[in-house]
Amino acid sequence: MTNRNGIVVGIITISDRATAGDYKDLGGPALKEVAQKASWQVLAEAIVPDNATRIQETIRSFSQQGCGLILTTGGTGIGPRDVTPEAIRAIMRIELPGFGEVMRAESMKITPNSILSRSLAAIVDHALVIALPGKPSGAVECLGFVRGAIPHGVALAQGTPTSC
Repeated sequence: MTNRNGIVVGIITISDRATAGDYKDLGGPALKEVAQKASWQVLAEAIVPDNATRIQETIRSFSQQGCGLILTTGGTGIGPRDVTPEAIRAIMRIELPGFGEVMRAESMKITPNSILSRSLAAIVDHALVIALPGKPSGAVECLGFVRGAIPHGVALAQGTPTSC
C-alpha cells in the first residue's frame, strides 16, 4: 500500500536469539531508520524466530494490514536454522531474481562472504517482500542497492498504474 507520504512498510526481524531476548535486535531498527529517512510509513514491526510458519504468518498479516513493502532481516544465510528464503518461496506469487542478484553482486565489492547470502525479493499477496541479511550493516547496504526499484515494484504488486 502507498499513502500520501510514500510507501507503507512492515519490518520483520527473523532471529531465534532476538525472539528469546538473548540478543538485542539491531537489524529491525536500522531498517526502520532507513525507511523513515525515505519518508516511508512504518506500519508494523515484529521479531519472530527462525520458523517458516511464523515467518509466513507474519508476512501475510503485514500484507493484510496494508503493508505494500515488507522488509525481513535475518535467516538468509546457510546455517541450519536459516529458512527465510524457503518460507517466502512457499507463499510467493512471483520471485524477482534481479533483487538478489544485484544485492549479492554489489555486496561482493564489500565482502567475499556475500556470495553465501540467499537474499531475495518476491511478491506475496499484494506486497513486495525483500529478504535482507541479518547483519544490520548488510541489511541497510543491500536495501540501498535495490531501493530505486522499490516504488515501482510496490505499485505493480498492488496493481496500481504507474507512469514508469
